[in-house]
Amino acid sequence: MNSVAVFCGSRDGNSSDFLRAATELGEAIAEKNLRLVYGGSRTGLMGTVANAALSNGVEVVGVLPRSLADKERAHPGLTELHLVESLAERKQIMADEADAFLALPGGFGTLDEVFEMITWTQLGVQRKATGFVNTGGFFDHLMASIYLQVDAGFIPQEQLDAIVIDATPAEALDQLVAAASRIS
Repeated sequence: MNSVAVFCGSRDGNSSDFLRAATELGEAIAEKNLRLVYGGSRTGLMGTVANAALSNGVEVVGVLPRSLADKERAHPGLTELHLVESLAERKQIMADEADAFLALPGGFGTLDEVFEMITWTQLGVQRKATGFVNTGGFFDHLMASIYLQVDAGFIPQEQLDAIVIDATPAEALDQLVAAASRIS
């Protein structure tokens, strides 16, 4: 595994734990000498994870729709910035550029992106590991809903088992790296 895409909020959220997790994840990515692929913003958790990775010397690739470049403020210090025309193009480039995917807390966009990657793996479009950094139990209710979907027969257990989830960024990344080596 050479690169990881991180999906997360373009806002800070209301807990300093979210910012701390983004910093720790950026540092953990650098510690493993992985390339970070992310949404391209300098704001929120996106900017925090990018800054942590950049300040530790690894490549950071941003992918940002032109329509969001002003609103989310494109990060000026990236190794590479792709300005694209649509969110669909953003997801495709991020999928092409990354070997695995990890979600930090975020909103609808974060969920859209991470679930599309899970779905693409489920459908065989790609074979890439996906996971969640469950900072402060942020994804607990989401996972409870997914467990209900498994119990109801809509998601096979083996697909749930392929999703990594851990409260600590470094451990989530370690598990993601292990899962990626099993999948590929």
